[in-house]
Amino acid sequence: MSAFTMLYGGLCACAYILNSPLEGIHNALSSVEAKKGFGPGEQEWGYVKVRSTAHMFWWLYYTTANVSSYYEKPLVIWLQGGPGASSTSYGNFEELGPLDVDLNPRNFTWVKDYNILFIDNPVGTGFSYITTQAGYTTTNTEIAHDLLECIKGFLKQLPAFSNKGTIKSNLKGVALGDAWISPIDSVMTWAPFLLATGMVDTAGYEKINEAALKTKNAVDTKQWTTATRLWSYTEGIIAQVTNNIDFYNILTKMEPGNKVSLMERLKSEPTFAQEYSVFSDASLEKLMNGPVKEALQLSSGHGAQSNLVFSKLTGDFMKPVVNIVESLLNETNLKIAVISGHMDLIVDTPGTLRWVEKMQWKNDNSWYRSARTALVVKGIIEGYVKSYGNFSMYWVNRAGHMVPKDNPAAMAWILTKFTS
Repeated sequence: MSAFTMLYGGLCACAYILNSPLEGIHNALSSVEAKKGFGPGEQEWGYVKVRSTAHMFWWLYYTTANVSSYYEKPLVIWLQGGPGASSTSYGNFEELGPLDVDLNPRNFTWVKDYNILFIDNPVGTGFSYITTQAGYTTTNTEIAHDLLECIKGFLKQLPAFSNKGTIKSNLKGVALGDAWISPIDSVMTWAPFLLATGMVDTAGYEKINEAALKTKNAVDTKQWTTATRLWSYTEGIIAQVTNNIDFYNILTKMEPGNKVSLMERLKSEPTFAQEYSVFSDASLEKLMNGPVKEALQLSSGHGAQSNLVFSKLTGDFMKPVVNIVESLLNETNLKIAVISGHMDLIVDTPGTLRWVEKMQWKNDNSWYRSARTALVVKGIIEGYVKSYGNFSMYWVNRAGHMVPKDNPAAMAWILTKFTS
């Protein structure tokens, strides 16, 4: 039985699992001649024209598991966050693909157990591209529409992964990894989180909290673009009082940061390059625009348009989407999982727990009263889990924003549980 799961990986990572039972398939290549691609194993890739000026790129790695048919294993769709970070580069080579950024085999690659589909979204990210400036997305709704069109195109090219439903798929679950679901809950818990972990003193706490409250006021009054600027300004305060803490893992060894004028940061429009330089590794871009682009015979450059992806979404970035998670829990039977790395700051665990516990759904009280149990792998406590019905939350130890990279043992356990 094949499964289709979607995962977002951070910032705002999500995965989706698709189960599509296929009878009579004995040959993994019965419906498609898979290509060699780049790196080990059979692969497939291509573009879907999601709008007249927008082209979305996807890259599939068939599982290397010892199976008679690829479709016996789940299909996991990985969407990187940012927005503007590339699934095909960062998610693939830095987190869970068969090779790491130095092209060494990754022992904990997800490809060993699953078919993995990386999609560069929104358009303009990675190898995905637009042909006019109007092609960029400006809202989550537009992003979702493009993604739906991309999945339709993918399933049209590889119909063996189809089964049923509006887009001929059998979606089984959605996992949200350190996802930007309720932005202001993250922002408002930054100061207490940093104080509790010893990263700031009381004076630093007060500076951060003051900026966070200004951000909250903009959110409360629905001044969304202003809220995004104030979010960036609050990050600047944190960088200043901590002397350049790593927003993606507070335990990372960092060099002292350059002093940046907070007023200039407040006035400037945030861009992908400003906020997410962690995704902009020069060696990774060299790899993608060199050997990878050549092996896949692609004409578009990787990351050429990524810097504008975030800035086009500044009016939507701080809007909460908790209602969408509530709808999934109330109106579907999909498995929903929230995954949080303990040492992540940008989407910290206290902020995640805050919106999760405020959700209104049919089993919210039962979930709240459920016991939280240890996530034990080979005798080691790798985290904790709390589940009821089709909803689970995972707290992951010794992990920051990039849980698959920081704690692959815990992530493997979660995936096994989630896809079973």
